[in-house]
Amino acid sequence: MHVELDLKEQRYSREAGQEQRVSAILEPVALDLGYRLVRVRLTQDNGCTLQIMAENAQGEFNISDCEKFSKEISPILDVEDPISREYHLEVSSPGIDRPLVRRSDFEQWIGHEAKIELQNMINGRRRYRGTIEGVEGNLVLLRLPDVPEGQEALHKIDIENLADAKLVMTDKLLDEARERQVAANPLSDPEIETEIDQTNESDENDGDA
Repeated sequence: MHVELDLKEQRYSREAGQEQRVSAILEPVALDLGYRLVRVRLTQDNGCTLQIMAENAQGEFNISDCEKFSKEISPILDVEDPISREYHLEVSSPGIDRPLVRRSDFEQWIGHEAKIELQNMINGRRRYRGTIEGVEGNLVLLRLPDVPEGQEALHKIDIENLADAKLVMTDKLLDEARERQVAANPLSDPEIETEIDQTNESDENDGDA
């Protein structure tokens, strides 16, 4: 069963520099269109690719949504020019092994495995992989597998300390993702929908940041 998501819910992200500038530009645009940003990332794919992940209040983002959002943000990015070189724009859904960037993401996927990287280490450790057991306030409860005897298996991680978090692709996750998709739309295809455009080709901004 789908839960109506709060489009204004705080997103915890480690974005900086150009990615942060893009996020600041696109967050209000997404909200006006009934979407919320999931992730903004610059990669070296195809020379330079700006990846934008978004979803609607039902946690969905199909090809029509991709086209609509891409059409709206392309001219805005051209005018604002937050990236100092030519790039490809890629707009997509979060996918099945989605990033976890809000408190509700962890609540929605309790019982599934996740990989978590922290901004600040805890007891000399920065990376964790385990099963999401629940959420208490701003603390994510993560149960680690195969913990040596005498050590605590359940870890409490402050969501504000997240640098990166995503679901781990498992058979259980695939099965549940299909069930959710079919329940929401029996005729839909539970695959990642993506649209790629090319923008910002001005000669004067052809160098790296």
